[in-house]
Amino acid sequence: MFEKLEIFRMAHAMARHAGARQAVVSQNMANADTPHYAARDIVAFAESYETDKTTHVSRATRTGHLLGQYHRLGFDVAEDPTAIKDPNGNSVSLETEMLRAVDVKRQHDRALAIYKSSLAVLRTAIGRR
Repeated sequence: MFEKLEIFRMAHAMARHAGARQAVVSQNMANADTPHYAARDIVAFAESYETDKTTHVSRATRTGHLLGQYHRLGFDVAEDPTAIKDPNGNSVSLETEMLRAVDVKRQHDRALAIYKSSLAVLRTAIGRR
């Protein structure tokens, strides 16, 4: 009954995506003055999650795991096609990166809220509150 709790996998994947995207955003901000640095971004979570669900290969890491599988999303970092280059060749806009950072925080908070809510429902279902 509890071997495939997709809601927990999805919340975990969303939190990992937010963490990976935050790393890309911080790298972009750190290189805002680097000549010829191209702004990078990660594919949206919904798109990467749907692709991963259809292409991933699961493997058991040990028999004692609740889910019995190890699930890893691969996030491809690509150059941002919407970025406009400055005269020095840099395409990082600090304003855009700040907005992305806010979006990432919201995504991470959403993943935690989904996880906590699902955990509360699960605890209620098994009679523990």
